[in-house]
Parts: sequence; structure tokens; C-alpha cells
Amino acid sequence: MEGYDLIGDVHGCGATLAALLERLGYHQRGGVYRHPRRKVIFLGDLIDRGPRIRLAVTIARRMVEEGEALIVMGNHEINALAYHHRAPAELGREWLREHTPRHNRIVRETLEQYRDHPQEWDETLAWFLDIPLFLELDGLRVVHACWDQSRIDELRASRPDGRIDLDFLTAAVRHGTREFEILDRLTRGSHITLPEGVQIQSGDGFTRRSFRAHFWAHRPRTWGDVVFQPDNLPGDLELRPLSAAEAERLTYYGPDEPPLFIGHYWCEGIPALPAPNIACLDYSAVKFGRLVAYRWNGEARLDADRFVWVRVPREEQARPQPWEIDFD
Repeated sequence: MEGYDLIGDVHGCGATLAALLERLGYHQRGGVYRHPRRKVIFLGDLIDRGPRIRLAVTIARRMVEEGEALIVMGNHEINALAYHHRAPAELGREWLREHTPRHNRIVRETLEQYRDHPQEWDETLAWFLDIPLFLELDGLRVVHACWDQSRIDELRASRPDGRIDLDFLTAAVRHGTREFEILDRLTRGSHITLPEGVQIQSGDGFTRRSFRAHFWAHRPRTWGDVVFQPDNLPGDLELRPLSAAEAERLTYYGPDEPPLFIGHYWCEGIPALPAPNIACLDYSAVKFGRLVAYRWNGEARLDADRFVWVRVPREEQARPQPWEIDFD
């Protein structure tokens, strides 16, 4: 085998995924996309937002089940599982993920597209539970949002394959549990709360009260050293010093670590490497129009020339949504 083709967050752009696979040299045989010398690794977040969610899931699932691809869990798969499983009585609510207007809106496209296929949706949810939270292969690492070694080691101690179950998910909806900390960090990364009364009018349709922070800055001093999202911080907040508590909560992934591939962060523009050994492959396909892959051939130092992408046609981009508050 020559290497892996790592593909970022698809979010229901199923036809574009098929086009990207064709560009990468994969062709359908027996209903499965295959390559004679390569395999795919999907970075999670197959579902929600886009118009061809079932197609995206079907392509990925068939490839994984046939040994033509690997996959890690995204926060949207976690959200769907929690949304559809009832909570124990002691939680004081009906569902693990409450059916609030915001949560309903996030999963709405997925539910609509599976509405007439309930058995397929049940099978899809069962498959989600078989997806690991991380992969560590010979020479590379893969996680949806953040490689936190201490939390990965903690997960491995009880779950060497990186897979969770409903008991783990149930524990993870309680803030402060070890399960919550593991799931939150690996699939959502780190966030820093904005000052009281400050919010970001985000380009992806949300009003945010926190910002996403990356994990490859060595000894960061300010908010601007770690912010990692398309939206700028308001005013002069990039100059604001990191507090000791904020700095302590951040993870650090050093330049001597193996190449790491992540999604989740809604990048925009021409794909670029945020660090020599880190590639983010989420280029906001359903919002800003690129579905991105990286062709990894075993190199320890990544090369921006190995990005491959296709533009998402307008009909596969998400429909505009009203502004809402985002706490995820």
C-alpha cells in the first residue's frame, strides 16, 4: 500500500465526496469505492447540514466495512447518538441530548433525510457506536478535534480500541466526569469563554460566546496565540493575556510528535498547514465550498502540496439559517 488519503468533515455533501474520491483515483466496484494501492481515513462529521447525508454515510460506511477505509468519530456523530437515546431517570430529562430548538435544528436535515428510512437510520446509529475516537497508526495520528495524550491514555486504559458504548456516552453528558472530559476534548477541542457581554457574530450562522483554541502553540501568552477559527476576535481581544487557568487547560502538541490529522475547525481559503506536523482538513465544505483531502505517503514532515480538494456546488451547500446562540 502506498499510503492514506485523509478526508475532512463531509457534512452531508455526498455527491462532492464521490467526486473527491474519483479525483483521488478511487472507483466503484461492487458498490464500494476502492483504490488498488491506497485507503481512505475519514475524520468524522459525516452527517448534518448538507443535502445528501445518506449518500455520504453510505459511501463511508461501505468503504469502512469492506476494509477500504478507516474512520474516527466526530462531534456530530456523538450528538446524534445522544439525541436519540433516552436518559436515565437520575438525569432529570428525557434524552441524553435535550431536544432544544437549537439541537433540533442541528440534526433536522439528518432526520428529514432518514425520515422514510427508519431501519437504515437505526443501523447507522449502531454503526456510529463502532467508530473509534482516535487512530494511531504506523507514522500518523488521527482525531476529530484535539490530540490530548493524557486523555487518550486514560481512554486506552479501559478501552484500548478507542471505542465507546452507551454507558460511556451516558456518563459523558454529565459535566465534570472523566468521560465528559475525554469526549469533549477529543471531539470538540478547547474553548475559551469570551468576556461577559461579548459575542462573535460568526460566518457559519451562529452567535458565539466562546472561541476555539488550538493546541500547537508553545508557551502561548495571548488569546491571539491560540485562536483557531475563521472569525476574528472582537476589538483588541487577540492581545488579551491568557490567564493561568486558561493556559493550564490547553493541550500542547509539539513539533517532534508524529504527523496529526484533524477536522472540526471550519477553516476557509486555500488549504494550508497550521504546523509542520499538523493538517486540518475541515474547510467548511457545506458553508464555504471545499471538501479537502491530504494524500499521506509516510512523510514525517507534511507538505501543503499534498492537499487535494474539490469545490462544493451550490446545490450541496447548506441552506441559510437564522442567527442562533452556539455553546458547542
